[in-house]
Amino acid sequence: MFKNDTVYIIGDAKTSSNNPITQKYNAFFIALVVERSTGMIIDADCSATIPLTSAFVKSILVYKNIQNYEELCAEIQNRYFGSSQKALTVALKNALIKYNSLK
Repeated sequence: MFKNDTVYIIGDAKTSSNNPITQKYNAFFIALVVERSTGMIIDADCSATIPLTSAFVKSILVYKNIQNYEELCAEIQNRYFGSSQKALTVALKNALIKYNSLK
């Protein structure tokens, strides 16, 4: 399904105690399939409680470059107004750190 040049990366972050994601998962996670050589995000998912949230996050991240963190954060801040907005940006930063350690 995924090419040999891809890697699977999990980014995580804490969420507020009253966030339903915290109640269900204890943290916020994003899962990314990234091309190792280019940084292109091929697929994405997150630990959302509503499937539409996962689909929306995927639409923001897929076919974007993980190394363009500031641009991705700006898009998240301009388009994603869920209670886990900050956790999403922190989890993305955590995933970027992991990606950079692979190179």
